Amino acid sequence: QMQLVESGGGLVQPGDSLTLSCAASGRPLSPYAMGWFRQAPGKEREFVAVSSSKGGTDYAYSVQGRFTISRDNAKNTLYLQMVSLKHEDTGVYYCAAGGANLPTRSYEYDYWGKGTQVTVSS
Repeated sequence: QMQLVESGGGLVQPGDSLTLSCAASGRPLSPYAMGWFRQAPGKEREFVAVSSSKGGTDYAYSVQGRFTISRDNAKNTLYLQMVSLKHEDTGVYYCAAGGANLPTRSYEYDYWGKGTQVTVSS
């Protein structure tokens, strides 16, 4: 019903910046809470940030002050602006859409993208 495609990942050095995008199709973006998750090698998928349909946001403590989630409903696109990247930010980043207000758990989301790789290495 809804398709999500992430883009913008790549290889960067510590301290660098990167912006990820998530393009939605099949359904309008506006009614959904939109979240970003990431999964490092050998670890569980973890919550990164969420943007509610009403404009509210929430972030994992580890990325607060460094990452900014935003959305452009007219373009059906979600963004994640990342600055001051660290080695521990490395992983596959996924965007997701859900019906709750500010969901932070994977099971609260209904649609998922296939992910985009972010590697922070020196």
